Amino acid sequence: MLRFLIILSLLLNVLYATDMDKLPVLQLNPLTNQEAAVIIGKATERPFSGQYYDYKEDGTYLCKQCDAPLYKSSSKFNSGGGWPSFDDAIPGAIKRIPDADGRRVEIVCARCGAHLGHVFEGEGLTPKDRRYCVNSISLSFQKEKAESLQKAYFAGGCFWGVEYYLEKESGVVDVVSGYMGGHIKNPSYKEVSRGNSGHLEVVEVTYDASKVSYERLARLFFEIHNPQQSNGQGPDIGSQYLSAIFVSNEQERKTIQKLIKLLVQKGYKIATTIREKTPFYKAEEYHQNYYENKGRKPYCHAYVKRF
Repeated sequence: MLRFLIILSLLLNVLYATDMDKLPVLQLNPLTNQEAAVIIGKATERPFSGQYYDYKEDGTYLCKQCDAPLYKSSSKFNSGGGWPSFDDAIPGAIKRIPDADGRRVEIVCARCGAHLGHVFEGEGLTPKDRRYCVNSISLSFQKEKAESLQKAYFAGGCFWGVEYYLEKESGVVDVVSGYMGGHIKNPSYKEVSRGNSGHLEVVEVTYDASKVSYERLARLFFEIHNPQQSNGQGPDIGSQYLSAIFVSNEQERKTIQKLIKLLVQKGYKIATTIREKTPFYKAEEYHQNYYENKGRKPYCHAYVKRF
């Protein structure tokens, strides 16, 4: 049976490699008998036996069959169940399928269909109340290159929408919604919403500078919100929704000044301000990946080409 599955996998490789109907080529990695039994045959590895069960390195977990990014190490937790557990997935990376047993929900790689494991909800193990239970053998791991990781800070109205668009950019490692620019420590959403704490709703973007530039992210920021609105963003009015970019150094400041100058030359009246970076405070968990978790799209942010 395993030999048949491996032959089937190789045939799929040949199919994907053809130029039939001009479909994009999907390169699949060769699998061992044991890997094919799980990834194609949907078997389950023994608990506590997998390479990544108690793995603690920082980085990204990839699909063993096609190398698609699936999970960030920041979403990994020890559930005690014997398999790697994650309470969140990279947006769009995982597909859910009703399991053949009629009780569970299977999870597969959205790109190639590789069997990963199952997802469970309602267990109360983390604030997100979700557990992706994944076979180690279905995964590979890519360690973060710390020297190339940088952070950028953008405020453009409700952080839900800004996060939604920026986290989809290639080279972006993580986007966190939070607060910046105020005069009190560790503010709550309620305190910021009153509009008298001085904080703006901000996203902290962690990106790989070897894959995407700060200027590229800044250009995208100016194109996913209205940088001309001076009192908020869309229907969200208030000081916490103002458009601003918090810069960490002089090079970032010059980049933003250059982009604003280009927009002004195009006739835009830019309300976005440039501010010095101050302490960033992560927002409450229910604000993180809001639109992805709710299955919705932003109501006051949309992409508009401006450059």
